[in-house]
Amino acid sequence: MILIDPPLWPARGRVWSHMVSDVSYEELHAFAADLGMTPRAFERDHYDVPSELYGAAVAQGAVAVGCQELLLRLTQAGLRRRKVVRLSR
Repeated sequence: MILIDPPLWPARGRVWSHMVSDVSYEELHAFAADLGMTPRAFERDHYDVPSELYGAAVAQGAVAVGCQELLLRLTQAGLRRRKVVRLSR
């Protein structure tokens, strides 16, 4: 299932949502391609979706959920990829 959180995340002069799959990355990539998104919008385990595409994503079948629910479902599916923090020496 494709999940999307509300467009709450400001960056680069826009507001963004996160879109994930709780099934597979393949499902997520196919959905994003159908939505017209480029692969460069993918970051580790999610797509950054501009607020202008939020309605189209939901109309295409993405399930709107809160941020915490999205993270919980992604983690439970074993698809969460945390950001690696490198310590400088």
